[in-house]
Order: sequence, then C-alpha cells, then structure tokens
Amino acid sequence: MSPLLETIKLKDGKLFNLEYHNRRLNKARRDYFGLKAEIDLEGIITITEEYKTGLYRCRVVYSPEIERVEFVRHQYRKVESLRLVEGNSVDYRFKYTDRKQLLKLFGRRGEYDDILIVKNGCITDSSTANAVFFDGAKWWTPDTPLLPGTQRERLLEEGKIFECRITPGGLNKYINAGLINAMQDLENMPVVLMENIVSIKS
Repeated sequence: MSPLLETIKLKDGKLFNLEYHNRRLNKARRDYFGLKAEIDLEGIITITEEYKTGLYRCRVVYSPEIERVEFVRHQYRKVESLRLVEGNSVDYRFKYTDRKQLLKLFGRRGEYDDILIVKNGCITDSSTANAVFFDGAKWWTPDTPLLPGTQRERLLEEGKIFECRITPGGLNKYINAGLINAMQDLENMPVVLMENIVSIKS
C-alpha cells in the first residue's frame, strides 16, 4: 500500500486548518489502513525555531504509523491558464505520496500552466488543487472531486463555496475559475479567466 500524506500550511509558526487535516488523516486511517485508533496531528508536529518565520508546507507522511514530518519552504506558482485533460482511470481517493497518475496527466498540459482533469464527463480537480468556479454571484466547486480537500471542506462548511455538477459543456456559465488547496484559499488562490481554459478538443 502506498504511504499517504497530509500537507498542512505553516505560516510564521502557525499551522492552519488542523481540525480538517485531523479529520481526513483519521478517516484515511480507518478506510485505507483499517485502523480505529485516532491521531492528533498537533501532538506529533514539533515546530522548531528555524520554521517559525516564513511560509512552509508541513508534510506528514504516514502508513499505519507516522513515518516522518518534514517542512518545505513554499512559493506560490503562477497559474493563468488551464487545459482540460481526460483522465477516466485516475484514482486519487486518498492523498497518496505516489502521484505518478497525476504527473502523467500534468505532462499533457502543453503550453498551459496547469490542467483540469475530466473524469467520466465531469470536471474534477487540477493537478494539485480543487477547482472552484465563479458565476458572478457565488463560487461553485465540482461535486465530483478526485480528492475532497481540507480547504474545500472548510469553505463548504462555512458557506463560502457551494457544490454542483460541473461538466466541460457547462463551463460557459462561469466567469472565471480558481484553485484552492491547503496552501491557498479564496483570498490568495490563482484566478483564471474562462477564456484561458482550453477544452479537450482544442
């Protein structure tokens, strides 16, 4: 079985959305590894002085037990264009450390900055983030994500985004798209104009 991963935002010594990461980690421990005992990430992550200033990805790699906790300095990547790619066989129900399937799809982006993966006719995620789409009044996220992210879950619970079925043919309902993940929410996510999203046939 592939080890799993939680990526947690660490900024100036503060861990973000830890409640949601705990939820996902413990659900994965039950559903993927068949374990009932729960883990509290706050109790296993030690932030040393060198990581108390700046922005980092706190990566918790685990199998049945926690394998390692590491900190990687983070820089936001500019995303201004997206290509739709078909990935009907991609499976990312759990946050696997093995990302070969996603990287293979990402390799098909051409001159575009990132991809939107279409599975069984529905928009899912980008290579590293859940997608959201703005219709002029509300932000909507596909109800068919490959991996329901922690930021996505928080924003849904807070009523800041909403779920619906989104297909390539329905993208003309929206003004622009955004990409959310543990490191970026609605305030600091990249926003892509719909005219900069190319269809599978293009």
